[in-house]
Amino acid sequence: MTHAPVGEGTRAAWAALGGDPALVSRIASVVREGALPARLPVIDLARACVGACSLAAAELAARRSGRPVPRVVLDDGALATAFVSERHLLIDGRATVNFAPLSRFWRTADGWLRTHANYPHHRARLLDALGLGDDASVERVAALLAQRSAAEVEETVYAAGGLAVALRTMDEWAAHPQAVAVAGRPLLDRERLDTAAPRSLRPLTGDPLLPASGLRVLDLTRVTGGPVATRTLALFGADVLRVDAPQLPEDPEAHADTGFGKRSTRLDLTGAADRRAFDDLLAGADVVVTGYRPGALDRFGLAPDALASRRPGLVVAQLSAWGAYGPWGERRGF
Repeated sequence: MTHAPVGEGTRAAWAALGGDPALVSRIASVVREGALPARLPVIDLARACVGACSLAAAELAARRSGRPVPRVVLDDGALATAFVSERHLLIDGRATVNFAPLSRFWRTADGWLRTHANYPHHRARLLDALGLGDDASVERVAALLAQRSAAEVEETVYAAGGLAVALRTMDEWAAHPQAVAVAGRPLLDRERLDTAAPRSLRPLTGDPLLPASGLRVLDLTRVTGGPVATRTLALFGADVLRVDAPQLPEDPEAHADTGFGKRSTRLDLTGAADRRAFDDLLAGADVVVTGYRPGALDRFGLAPDALASRRPGLVVAQLSAWGAYGPWGERRGF
């Protein structure tokens, strides 16, 4: 076990949030060899993500209590456990099923393809795009994909409303128009939605490890990225309510992993009664987090500007697979 200085990734993430550079010195890391082994520098990513989140929480605790910003210690062992939390979760004594049979890497005629078919509608769209029946086996799909181009299947499945992405080398991805668009953007986009005065939180008198206590968050996210972000807010004490559409319920085992510390409800925003219920919730919210592809929620009046017009001073956080720009800006993905 060794200690390491703060990495450039952590500094970059903190700077992207607009954080005070002097506070980065409050972070210390406990390095454990072999944590999150991968071909890509996943452990560095984990340190940057958790480091920025934890330092923000520490600063919030300091501001609400009037005390100095506390020291933040990142332990690689804890980071590794958190980043693969679904592998540790047991439900009634059994391990969870993280990926459906058709959610996997496939060998194609010219490379590899990754599909996502955990949800019934995505599975149906994948099989329909491939011209296969609903009872198609893994072996049948594998045999068909082995004869086709990964890029061609990617486009065919996407056009059918499904999810499939051709694997690319680092150089191939760097040359892709979407990668070029991403490379030209900051890590995070931040902007003011209105001119409302910032909303204040009461002084922190309780547990300093719950610096977000009293913060009310509406969680409109799916699958992993968004739900883990809101799980983190709940971990820091925020009152988080997860909202799903009744016709598109979350996978129950994924929800079990990412739902710790939250409450949950289902609302059909096309129905008058459920819409009124949502508007009542929005009227008391401090933060809304969305995790759908850009534009997907606009028809429900849930675009950031529309939300802020109904709840001045609201903080709206958005994340999606590819970002809200470039040729893949409106593309589905996880």
